[in-house]
Amino acid sequence: VDCLQRQSTRLFFERVGALSLSAMKTYQETLDYLYSQLPMFQRIGAAAFKKDLTNIQRLCDALGNPQEQFKSIHIGGTNGKGSTAHMLSAIFQSAGYRVGLYTSPHYRDFRERIKLNGELLPEQWVVDFVEQHEELMKEVKPSYFEITVAMAFRYFAEQKVDIGVIEVGLGGRLDSTNIITPELSVITNISYDHMQFLGDTLELIAGEKAGIIKPGVPVVIGETQPETKPVFLAKAEAEGSPISFADQHIGATVVESDYTGSTYLVTRDREPYLIHLRTELYGDYQRYNLQTVLQAVDHLAEKWTITEEHIRQGLGNLRSLSRFVGRWQLLGKDPVILCDSAHNEAGLRFVVDQLARIPHEKLHMVMGVVNDKDLSKVFPYLPRDARYYFSRPDVPRGLDAQVLADRANAAGIGGSVHTTVTEALASAKKAAGKDDLIFVGGSIFVVAEVV
Repeated sequence: VDCLQRQSTRLFFERVGALSLSAMKTYQETLDYLYSQLPMFQRIGAAAFKKDLTNIQRLCDALGNPQEQFKSIHIGGTNGKGSTAHMLSAIFQSAGYRVGLYTSPHYRDFRERIKLNGELLPEQWVVDFVEQHEELMKEVKPSYFEITVAMAFRYFAEQKVDIGVIEVGLGGRLDSTNIITPELSVITNISYDHMQFLGDTLELIAGEKAGIIKPGVPVVIGETQPETKPVFLAKAEAEGSPISFADQHIGATVVESDYTGSTYLVTRDREPYLIHLRTELYGDYQRYNLQTVLQAVDHLAEKWTITEEHIRQGLGNLRSLSRFVGRWQLLGKDPVILCDSAHNEAGLRFVVDQLARIPHEKLHMVMGVVNDKDLSKVFPYLPRDARYYFSRPDVPRGLDAQVLADRANAAGIGGSVHTTVTEALASAKKAAGKDDLIFVGGSIFVVAEVV
């Protein structure tokens, strides 16, 4: 019922387009206004993508350039940006700092994008901000992403955060977050994603991601890749930025794991560093993000007081400190139900490899994707012996479940078609035995409907 009410409200605002916010009073009405008035990439795709920084610069100029009023860490890359951002936030929180965290997209509540020490910004703050700056939005005509970035910067400045951990949205060079001058730039890795905007080779994609490297600002690259390493080295040299590759200095090996987290043996320059490091991280791919985070901490520890105990406390309490969700999250047992937000070639390859190592009898895959996904790069990695339940994520960009099923069938992957993600999951639960394994994924918007 609540979902239908929100859809009805949203349709109302879409019909009356120019409606003023002056009569608005509630948080939900404010969100509906933003959804209907501002183009949103997660919902409509390419039409919302802005290819320059003009709008965000105009917004921040009008707001007094809040991005210049706090120190920050900037995190880009293809996969692992969100995990890396949450880990750094939790570590800084454990060290006693006041930490702003900006990530995107959100799962259920818009306010997940903007957090202060793990707490969502107040609903009334969102209402007040939008009401106070309605005329500015009409003048600038920003995208949804641009206004949320400006909102985050203003909130962090008002709250006088010690550090803002800022995740890049898409790309880097032209991303709205790229008007900050951070203490450290971090690029996790490079894979094929959003190629219509960033380029169709790893080198071209890396060139866009490298756009967050700022003059004289150190940069940590998470993974050394032969195609992209020269791109990063050249950009860092041109900017006079010290550069390091995390995987050349930090090693993390999983020594114990369960559905609540993993314990690592960590080395630094091949010498023991963190023995028996317990984290609230599950999924083998998280070791790459952990390596990136620890290399970043090594750089930051020159200016910030961060001890081994802060690292252990932060990563050991990651979920409660930073509201970390949607990454290899356990949803149920008997049968085990897991979800993960991986949605591109590299991420899904890790997912499938991980699933193969989990003891189970039959694998059930609840899958949905957005309509601009290159399925030819996804289908080759999906296991043929699994039972599939296809559904459409509840966003305008969601690919019709029947279309997904037809394309999957042409690739040799069969399955049933369901109206909603929740219906698909219910069917999987009904069909699964207690020793089976159910996975929910394919898109963050699929995961958002079950977490």
